[in-house]
Amino acid sequence: MNRDEFLALALRNPVNVAIIDELDRLALPDAWLVSGCLVQTVWNVLTGRAVDYGIADYDVFYFDPDTSWEAEDAVIRELDARLTQLGVKIEIRNQARVHLWYPAKHGLPYPPLTRASDAIDRFLTQNTQIGVRRGRDSYEVYAPHGFDDVAALIARPNPGPNFSAANYAMKAARWKALWPELTVIAPE
Repeated sequence: MNRDEFLALALRNPVNVAIIDELDRLALPDAWLVSGCLVQTVWNVLTGRAVDYGIADYDVFYFDPDTSWEAEDAVIRELDARLTQLGVKIEIRNQARVHLWYPAKHGLPYPPLTRASDAIDRFLTQNTQIGVRRGRDSYEVYAPHGFDDVAALIARPNPGPNFSAANYAMKAARWKALWPELTVIAPE
């Protein structure tokens, strides 16, 4: 599967399109729709399921040097107000401030990031290390591991600095229950 094939399948979910369009209108700095909502839409199309089957939430990353809680909360409220009609759970987070709360929440260090795609690089699974946003004339896609695992319905661990075997096992089990066609690669 190449970038254009992936994008065509991921954009069959009208919620993905609506969120990406709204992020473009909001002009948030370095904003991306990321992860499961994109990959799971593709899995759903490939397996003949409804495009939104099994999607728990829609994750949005952006990178704003204003790391105040108030600034992030204002963005969350604004996006919620603009997209409430979609009736889905949208998780939007300023990746410039993750290092401020992550160690207390997860008990692991989290060095500051320099852009939103740095956070995509730290995802638990390689197959979900994908982000999509509007570019000048078309869509931009960030996918450091490409699309082969997505097309083959493979969940592969990302042995990055924040990898948790327990979290990977839990996520993979949820996915396998929803998409039995999925092949889960065990962590080394």
